[in-house]
Amino acid sequence: MDIFNAYNQAIAISLVIIVSYCFNYISKKTNIPSVLLLIALGIGFQELLKQANIDLSNYIMAALELLGIVGLIMIVLEGSLDLELKKEKKSLLIKSFFVALLTLLATAFAIAYLFHSFIVKDFYTALLYAIPLSILSSAIIIPSVANLIDSKREFMIYESTFSDILGIMFFYFMIGGAETTSISKVVTDVSSSIILTVVLSLILSYALVLLLQYLQSKVKLFFLISVLVLLYSTGKLFHLSSLLIIMVFGVVLNNYQLFFRGKLKKLIREHALKEITEDFHMVTMETAFVVRTFFFVIFGMTLDFSGITDLPSIYISLGILFSTFLIRFIFLKLFVGKGILPQLWIAPRGLVTVLLFFSIPLGMQDENFNPAILLIVILASSFIMSGGLMAKKSDDSPHVDELAFDDWEQLDEEIKSLRITKKDPV
Repeated sequence: MDIFNAYNQAIAISLVIIVSYCFNYISKKTNIPSVLLLIALGIGFQELLKQANIDLSNYIMAALELLGIVGLIMIVLEGSLDLELKKEKKSLLIKSFFVALLTLLATAFAIAYLFHSFIVKDFYTALLYAIPLSILSSAIIIPSVANLIDSKREFMIYESTFSDILGIMFFYFMIGGAETTSISKVVTDVSSSIILTVVLSLILSYALVLLLQYLQSKVKLFFLISVLVLLYSTGKLFHLSSLLIIMVFGVVLNNYQLFFRGKLKKLIREHALKEITEDFHMVTMETAFVVRTFFFVIFGMTLDFSGITDLPSIYISLGILFSTFLIRFIFLKLFVGKGILPQLWIAPRGLVTVLLFFSIPLGMQDENFNPAILLIVILASSFIMSGGLMAKKSDDSPHVDELAFDDWEQLDEEIKSLRITKKDPV
């Protein structure tokens, strides 16, 4: 069979998407992350190609790089479109933000210390390797927490989204400051880059939102995505924090009522913008689904299991997992208090981890680092999450002592409502 035949390629692409959709259904029923199933599918393709003596390594790596760029943009955009800046969600947003930020920083430095002690001589390089392994995977978490109660599900969605965005920014700031020897110079460069990018992002976001509502053509959503990819790529050329542009646009679009107030409110056509926002959210989700599907399948096709039995790599991976869950336990207890299960075990590494690992510049890579560590941590963290979710009984009727602090007001209101509506027996 000629695999380069256009019809065969169309069949293969279609089948992968259909199988991925089925994997999502299986994941919801079993709590096994669909990512693991996609990676297994990719490994299966790898074996088939080996049996047929077909080498597609050059094509696979090129596709992985392209999917990586689009994947980063779609992950941040999808995550920012889920952020609702509402007054009643203020406490939830603050808690999830600080848990994500502090856990990310503490885990990154703990893993970096581990790498620096046993593998990587330079601490800066060790930290660069540690950051991808410190980021939660919203690509795995969001579809996996659908069966949790609202407060826990929303917390995990916000935390994983913040972890993705903050982790990606942290990683690229580290790369940008690699050539600077002075810590104060790094801080100054990073701060000025953030301020410049935020100002530019707000201007562009306001302009794009206003433009979007006046576009008459029905074909406009992928036009907008293309504009965002263009802005991201151009920003990278000028060494700006391009992902901030994507994040700010998503937040502004999803919360346009908050950003367009006073005189600016007159510029908004709410009906048109609300419809566009809903459609754009759907297109973003669908595109992110396709990108995730092919990325993990192709990632599975690139896996090399030759070093997975290396004992030092196994010990280091276990150390990473132990540090991850210990630090996570501390900050969940500090900010959430009671009822931290199964959130404690929901800390998978996935798409962003792989994307950033492949984005480490050649000049900053360390030959002593075994990529098997990445594979072990990704697989083990996903299995731990699956076990935690399967061990947790249904959250449909939570115990009162497991309710989050923000749920008490809601519970009180529901009790009052029941008292008012309850009819006395005749």
